[in-house]
Amino acid sequence: MTAKVTLSFSDETIEEARRFAKREGLSLSAWMDQAAREKALREVFTAHAAAVGRAGLDLETAALADAREVGMVDDALFGGRPRAA
Repeated sequence: MTAKVTLSFSDETIEEARRFAKREGLSLSAWMDQAAREKALREVFTAHAAAVGRAGLDLETAALADAREVGMVDDALFGGRPRAA
């Protein structure tokens, strides 16, 4: 579903947005939609990261440990050879 809205931007902002949209082969509307969506997701992920930090969880260390474990299993199963895709 698409909603039509009226927005106001400074001349500088709209000119930059048009330039970026053209460079990416998108319409101005599509580029602005994507930019707004990306900003909203950054806000959500930043809030989530802050909540995880406040909870004292160390997800980065856990993810790195998981990656090391996957590497050890791969070495044991495949002897250092790359896995078939």
